[in-house]
Amino acid sequence: MPSAGGARGQPNRFDHRQPEREVSGKWGVGIDPPGYDAGKKINGRKRNILVDTQGLLMHAIVHAADIQDRDGGVRLMASLFGLYPFLLKLFADGGYQGPQFQSGPRRALAQVDVEIIKRSDLTKGFKVLPRRWVVERIFASLNRCRRLAKDWENLDERSLAFLHLASIRLFGTKVIALEVLISGK
Repeated sequence: MPSAGGARGQPNRFDHRQPEREVSGKWGVGIDPPGYDAGKKINGRKRNILVDTQGLLMHAIVHAADIQDRDGGVRLMASLFGLYPFLLKLFADGGYQGPQFQSGPRRALAQVDVEIIKRSDLTKGFKVLPRRWVVERIFASLNRCRRLAKDWENLDERSLAFLHLASIRLFGTKVIALEVLISGK
């Protein structure tokens, strides 16, 4: 019944229609904590990926943003379990330098030589660095997928699954482009 003072009555703020939603929050129970990276000033998750020289995804992990890049890289290399015995050279950016990351890949793969590609302090603005553009290009292509553009998932496993699905789509377009080049059509 409307109250005398207005067109509507005041809602009863103590009677909730969905009390289970009150406990879990707006997006449900988040099983994997998202984390916060103070250096990049982002909430959410980070993706550490291993790509070949063409930019095709070989291996990836997704973890909370509060884990540093070099620690995530060590986790990535430790999770390979000898999948790529032919891997001889690993290019990484400046976030992966340090003794922890240098010794991490050697534990997983003894023959891997790690080369850190660093930005020069003298250059100002954007500069394309050799071999680093391959990973940046794949991240840009993956972020064109709607589910990967934002951190929508509650579980790291689901985020990793959508990362793999997006890379399959990219792999398919690269194979089609290669077939067109080979056939000349």
